[in-house]
Amino acid sequence: MAAQSPQGPSRRWSLVDLAAGAAVLLAAGGVIWSPKLSGAVAQATGALVPVEVSVDVRGIPVADPNALIEAARQEGRLAIVIRNQPHGSVKVAGIQPLQRRLVAVQPDGSVVTARDPNQSDFTTLDARFLLEGQGRRVGGGVVFGNQNLKVGAPVEIEGNGFRVTGTVTGIAVDRG
Repeated sequence: MAAQSPQGPSRRWSLVDLAAGAAVLLAAGGVIWSPKLSGAVAQATGALVPVEVSVDVRGIPVADPNALIEAARQEGRLAIVIRNQPHGSVKVAGIQPLQRRLVAVQPDGSVVTARDPNQSDFTTLDARFLLEGQGRRVGGGVVFGNQNLKVGAPVEIEGNGFRVTGTVTGIAVDRG
């Protein structure tokens, strides 16, 4: 019979035990710092404020741009992807069709502008989507969908029958 130490049997940590402990710690950290949980905490503490984001979509080939704009208005909510990270859905506050303009400098130095006549022949979607959602104010701007959102950021807007890429052109935070 082997003699036991006075403190009882000794236990050694194996590599499997260490890996299991690390997995438990990572899972607990993921739950604590998850985006949905932090968003829920921000909403409960009143840190979320209404944010209106303007997204310009330009030059997207579409057979009928007016029908696409009307379909987006009818849906009322669109999915938004910011820097390849899904944010969820946001409310459509409005959609403004944009007209392309041609600019020409005249020999006398004056500038003349006119509507682009090719826009009716070669139909493309040129529109400004006004989207409403919830965000947090931070020192560098607005955190919208767990992404720091600034003017110039690329976003994707998706509806039932379309997915278009645009650029953030304006951010308005409700100061109330």
